[in-house]
Amino acid sequence: MGPDDPLELDGRPAPGRAEISEAGVTLDGWEAVVGLEVHCELKTATKLFCGCRNSFGDEPNTNICPVCLGLPGSLPVLNAAAVEMAMRIGTALNCDIRPSSFHRKNYFYPDMPKDYQISQYDEPINVGGWLDLPDGSRVGIVRAHIEEDTGKTTHLGASGRIHGASSSLVDYNRAGVPLVEIVSEPDIRSAEQARAYAAELRGILVATGASDGRMEEGSMRVDANVSVRRVGSDRLGTRCEVKNLNSLRSLGRAIEYEMRRQVDILASGGSVAQETRHFDEVKGMTVAMRSKEEAFDYRYFPEPDLVPLAPDDSWRTRVAASLGEMPAARRARLVELAANASSGPHLEASLSNQVATVVDLGLDDLVVAAISAGIDPSLALARAANEAAANAEAASGLDPSAFATLLGMEAGGKLSATQAKAVLAEMLAHGGDPETIARAKGFEALGDDELARAVREAVSANPAEWERYQAGEEKLAQFFVGQVMKATRGRADGKAVVAELGRLRG
Repeated sequence: MGPDDPLELDGRPAPGRAEISEAGVTLDGWEAVVGLEVHCELKTATKLFCGCRNSFGDEPNTNICPVCLGLPGSLPVLNAAAVEMAMRIGTALNCDIRPSSFHRKNYFYPDMPKDYQISQYDEPINVGGWLDLPDGSRVGIVRAHIEEDTGKTTHLGASGRIHGASSSLVDYNRAGVPLVEIVSEPDIRSAEQARAYAAELRGILVATGASDGRMEEGSMRVDANVSVRRVGSDRLGTRCEVKNLNSLRSLGRAIEYEMRRQVDILASGGSVAQETRHFDEVKGMTVAMRSKEEAFDYRYFPEPDLVPLAPDDSWRTRVAASLGEMPAARRARLVELAANASSGPHLEASLSNQVATVVDLGLDDLVVAAISAGIDPSLALARAANEAAANAEAASGLDPSAFATLLGMEAGGKLSATQAKAVLAEMLAHGGDPETIARAKGFEALGDDELARAVREAVSANPAEWERYQAGEEKLAQFFVGQVMKATRGRADGKAVVAELGRLRG
């Protein structure tokens, strides 16, 4: 039995050990201490110190030049747009924007051909902020500094890791892409809180326009520093850093595993080694990569080819004035608008979840326009959080007034729910006016007489089901809705069908 395996007594975890439940890791007598380092690539047109394209997915080693390859005689020139985006991030995170300088971070991995990375060390541009989470907790921000990204190394072999690889390939397109690294205080106490922090931070990064936050493309990557300690202690334990987590799910799983692993080691009398670890997605466990580097390992020294960076007050003021509402403020605005329209002080939990979804996807302007036009909030949120969210990229370009018009047609009975969804799908695919699309598709409201006739025919064709429905088997109402929808080619309104069934049943 190795250090990663929990000891057992009579088939049960030993006292003081971590257990896994449906709610996640529970630490009996132990407390997790987690700090996150989030690297986000900035949405600049070019790299941080040269004019090469900043573009994801291009052919390998096509966006390179002597500067980002570090060839002799080349000199870096700082990208002003990257600085402004970093200031936007710092402002949104309540940081103090300070004069800063660049350093060389020296190391000998092949992903940087010049064997060093230009970063900010002891004088970062953004210092001392915070991020409030939806649950009311606050996570401090130590710093949010500018640095250049490294190239991408691909190890050829079954594992995809350097150990056992037959060879490795390096793509330098990413080398020199501007990054902001956001370092949190060790204020996070659970995997769930870590996920919430990363999700809220991603929303802020997107809202500032500084990053697209696409974790699946590597433009946002998370390193988790995890340690554990006895409950009530104020001493920090030995931390391990889990590198390059590229999804919220992986972040949560990696932290939960690492928490359990460290508690098992300490509770059995061992000691945790400070090291950098990799999260194996398939096995759901972290594995050691190398001993943890400290600052002195990188031999930082000032970058001699760049002058100090000192944004003046007018630049800071312009950046602050250019920021729109952040996700928390947009959620609050939408919740208040929906609650007022619903004539109640609070939204149902399901609607609150839909609010979070549409804000996260940047679709809240659609819902605001619809509610302002008199549409019921539950309908507006449902269409935005489901049908529109399924094609969020297209929905972000949808005309809010056209969205409101479509929902008005549905609410007013001109279109059934099925028809409205079909029209919305066409709007998302090709744009256009909802009324024009509805006419082109031959959609028209089903008259009361035609609806009543269709319901009677469905009842007559299914006497056994009707008898069970009359006896109180309410779920069969949806069976009849389906029969009527099929007969009317989706023109019937489901609620109207249920109402007619109730009238017939008496």
